[in-house]
Amino acid sequence: MKNLKSLSKTSAFKFVILLGFVSLCADATYEGARSITGAYLEVLGASGTVVGLVAGFGELIGYGFRLAIGYLSDQTKKYWRITTLGYFINTAVVPLLALAGRWEVAAGLMIAERTGKAIRTPPRDVLLSHAASQIGRGFGFGLHEAMDQIGAVMGPLAVAAVLYLHGGYQNGFAILIVPAVLGLIVLLMGQRVYPNPRDFEANTPTLKGEGLPRVFWIYLSAVALVAAGYADFPLIAYHLQKVGIASGQSIPLLYSVAMGVAGIAALVFGRLFDRSGISILIIAVFISSLFPPLTFFGNINLALLGMILWGVGMGAQESIMKAAVAGMVSIDKRASAYGIFSAGYGLSWFLGSALMGILYDRSVSALVAFSVVIQVTAIPIFWQVRRHNS
Repeated sequence: MKNLKSLSKTSAFKFVILLGFVSLCADATYEGARSITGAYLEVLGASGTVVGLVAGFGELIGYGFRLAIGYLSDQTKKYWRITTLGYFINTAVVPLLALAGRWEVAAGLMIAERTGKAIRTPPRDVLLSHAASQIGRGFGFGLHEAMDQIGAVMGPLAVAAVLYLHGGYQNGFAILIVPAVLGLIVLLMGQRVYPNPRDFEANTPTLKGEGLPRVFWIYLSAVALVAAGYADFPLIAYHLQKVGIASGQSIPLLYSVAMGVAGIAALVFGRLFDRSGISILIIAVFISSLFPPLTFFGNINLALLGMILWGVGMGAQESIMKAAVAGMVSIDKRASAYGIFSAGYGLSWFLGSALMGILYDRSVSALVAFSVVIQVTAIPIFWQVRRHNS
């Protein structure tokens, strides 16, 4: 019995690594693109308001669509097929940005990329949650996010190298076809090796009940506040280039630093989440709420520190926020819960991004105040969730 349990944990760990590698390749693709899309839109003639709206609307579509995808995944149980379709769309459109000659075309491709991510994320998170139940949900999601962020570092670095050696944003987008193809190949191989990931959780006690529990909705309201107050990187990149703090070549490097920090933070906070629960998320939110004044008011050194804190928040949002959901809802409603979670997160991200884009064109100080206050407001709500789970 002990050997079987050990074997299950070993196999589950390997499955998390496999999904992590797929996400590594996907992140190298679209995060490499996102590291320059803000600056690219500025070069193509877009305004700060447009950049904020495009970034926010992409997140709205990308996250809002997950509501339907989560429900569809639970109803059809076709988690692998839906995940594969999403990864294909998510990564295939990125190299096409090299052909965009107008900001409207680039904006459309950016939104298409977010749509692909929407399709693959809820079913992928369910597949991941099955394996994570064997090795610790916080650690499983944290390890996945850490690998995810390795790709998020490699992509911008590759783009930065291409810009340095060859110049031109188009060449930077074109190189990203390499990780896109590699990730899809590994994903298809993974389906053959692990056709039924739910078997990892076959002997795990599951929650029962009709609908989603009240604590999930309380938790979601806090997550929504954090999302609304989080400035998207395209707007940050737009600001850094506009005021001359960073150049087109150095902006991807700043993004790489932030993604590297996010990966480390996800792994560390994931381990701590398995021991301390929601408390560690409260700490992460407080730390990340300090990034706006450093990023929008400071020089290059303060902006770098701000991006490090920004990365801490992103690492927490992409790992332990999701790990917490898996422990709140039953296994048969998990994809739906992830879909609702993502839709609420995305709607708040859109509203916050759109507002911050508008605020930027009028008052950077107002943008910073909004970002800090609304993130800090989420902390007492997370504390209420902590008390409910204790």
